[in-house]
Amino acid sequence: MVLAAALGQIGLPGGGYAYSLGAIGYYGRRVNDVPGPTLGQGRNGVADFIPVARIADMLLNPGTTYRYNGETRVYPDIRLVYWAGGNPFHHHQDLNRLRKAFARLDTLVVHELAWTATARHADIVLPCTMTLEREDIGYSTNDPLMIAMHRIAEPFGLARDDYEIFSDIAERLGSREAFTEGRTARQWLAHLYEPTRASLAARGLAAPSFEEFWERGSMIVPQHLDDGGRLRRFREDPIAHPLPTPSGRIEIFSTKIAGHGDADCPGHPVWLEKTDVPKPGSPCFLVANQPVTRLHSQLDFGGHSAGAKHRGREVARMNPRDADVRGIADGDIIRLFNERGACLAAVHITDGIAPGVVQLPTGAWYDPMDPGEETPLCVHGNPNVLTRDVGTSSFAQGCTGQLTAVEVERFSGNLPPIRAVDPM
Repeated sequence: MVLAAALGQIGLPGGGYAYSLGAIGYYGRRVNDVPGPTLGQGRNGVADFIPVARIADMLLNPGTTYRYNGETRVYPDIRLVYWAGGNPFHHHQDLNRLRKAFARLDTLVVHELAWTATARHADIVLPCTMTLEREDIGYSTNDPLMIAMHRIAEPFGLARDDYEIFSDIAERLGSREAFTEGRTARQWLAHLYEPTRASLAARGLAAPSFEEFWERGSMIVPQHLDDGGRLRRFREDPIAHPLPTPSGRIEIFSTKIAGHGDADCPGHPVWLEKTDVPKPGSPCFLVANQPVTRLHSQLDFGGHSAGAKHRGREVARMNPRDADVRGIADGDIIRLFNERGACLAAVHITDGIAPGVVQLPTGAWYDPMDPGEETPLCVHGNPNVLTRDVGTSSFAQGCTGQLTAVEVERFSGNLPPIRAVDPM
């Protein structure tokens, strides 16, 4: 942002700055011009929260203080965790530390569609349907295609929709009617679709009923172009359209952030030296990127994800120079390790990876060889047994799971079996 400001590009078509150019970046995309079928979020009766990347810290250190967003906050003493959506044994760092943290709980309840590592650590597993076993509406504010997501397979075993599970829990708490408002899941879809239909009708556009939309299977909604919005208006007339900053202008230095006194988060952009770097005897950076064969860790047991593995294990990539000095050949099984843990992976030797770097995608389901050990070897290739569980800064407390320091060696022992996807 500072560079864009110095160059005078902010507010110009094709100029300015951007970040998070991934699945949720949306930069340059058009925006839907009618409301979508979204559910109101309501207001949580519990105002307290923690940054999501600080789960293990909270469970291991109840009652202690931590810094976040310029405030000193206190970790609560949590004895029960109810987890619906997401897989902490995929997206959290230092999984051996996370295991110790979850061991402090009295009860862990999860919704799951498969035996993920999170489900295996849970006391109660409520089997839920996957996308293909339920009805829904596919929609995004930046995608003009609205999709009627029909159920194409019956729920497997005892699996039920999350809505049905929550409805029954609400009934046990004496609040079923307040929670469901008397609607089935299909009736909720029709109810949520109505604002879209009404907005289309008000514009004189084709406005199919819910039944027509459901039968047709999809619908295109109108869009308008994001023309730069706030930053364009500010550039054209900064007096009439000031920015929502203390000065109304672009600010490179923030007095408020600097005033919090957090040494690791000054009031302006600076270069901060790396703190997790290869040491003598541990000379590789590990890049734990998002995978191309699955979304995060979802459906890691599926044919597409499994087909890209070698000898059942996730494939790491490393430079020939690093492989040669370690006696590693293409297709070997390697052991990646540091002071936090170790995992096995297959290896592909390629000059497409820089010397001193090993790349291992995230998402292979955590598979400890001996769960009774303090720091068991993950035999499947989950890099988060290696990554550090520290926040990006005391201000943001975000996730730092993409980069760490590791050593690599050829694994010559008997290969342990892969059990991550086996039924319990």
